[in-house]
Amino acid sequence: MATIPRLGTLTRGWTVTPAQYRRVAFVALGALFLIVLTGAAVRLTDSGLGCPDWPRCHGTVLPPLSGHALIEFGNRALSGAVGVIVAAAAVLALRRRPFRRDLAVLAWLLPLGVLGQAVLGGYTVVEHLAPGFVMAHFGLSMVILIAAVALAWRSAHEPGSRPRSIDRVSVWSTRALAPLGALTIFAGTAATAAGPHSGGAVGQRVHRLYFKGPDTLTWVVHRHAAIAAIFGVVVIGVWLLQRHRGAGERVLEPLTALCVLLAAEGLVGTVQYELRLPADMVWIHVTLATSIWVTVLWAVAAAGRLAPRAAPVMEAGAEAPISGTRELEPAK
Repeated sequence: MATIPRLGTLTRGWTVTPAQYRRVAFVALGALFLIVLTGAAVRLTDSGLGCPDWPRCHGTVLPPLSGHALIEFGNRALSGAVGVIVAAAAVLALRRRPFRRDLAVLAWLLPLGVLGQAVLGGYTVVEHLAPGFVMAHFGLSMVILIAAVALAWRSAHEPGSRPRSIDRVSVWSTRALAPLGALTIFAGTAATAAGPHSGGAVGQRVHRLYFKGPDTLTWVVHRHAAIAAIFGVVVIGVWLLQRHRGAGERVLEPLTALCVLLAAEGLVGTVQYELRLPADMVWIHVTLATSIWVTVLWAVAAAGRLAPRAAPVMEAGAEAPISGTRELEPAK
């Protein structure tokens, strides 16, 4: 009787090289970046409730032939394709040779994050695009991008291939950009949640951020602009600091790109506000915001890891430091 070969037998000897896996990691990063932009397009075309139920669409597997339903269902289908890509990246991380545990852990965080997005997206639809769920939906995308950027960066560098930095001021100043950038993006999601683009079509009941009544949007936009301005000034300061301390092109390149992106974002943000937030410009604003976040993560990675602090060297003739325990005298 013929026997069915085990899965381990079929896959034995099938491996992925570091160069191949590096390409896989960057494809996963690109897919996760793209799904953020398509999700924003769903909201800005008022298609957020094009499929008012989840996981079905109007109670059926396939959507009806209407614009909003097709756009929303298309984004769901694309999310499924992204899920397949990140699942492949997770599986291939186990087949990479030499195997690296750090890459495997990061890779498996991606499908878990996409699964979390699917569940959160379902609750967002059920709750009629409540501001908190919409903001959390975008925020989770930014968190997943952290793992994706880390995976792409680490896959491009073998352990120990880059010397650790001893310049603590430079490294920590660059790392400080991440929480400040996250705060800026959070304020931006609040502005969107209070703005005219609710994500729902005319006649659909959609919750909005309204804690200051009709002045909520103006209040939130001004706070977002102030935080973004502070962020921009800090980025310029970090760029000047790194240049003054003799940082190489590898460190300055992402900071330079970040300065350019922030300048473009500031211009787009000002124009879109004066034009009363047209949908196409808001989409460009979201695209630039996502690009800025990825660039911040790139800058943090390029700044490098810190070398451990050197243990103090005791000079000749100096007394040994006093410890909490006393050395026992030898028995007489």
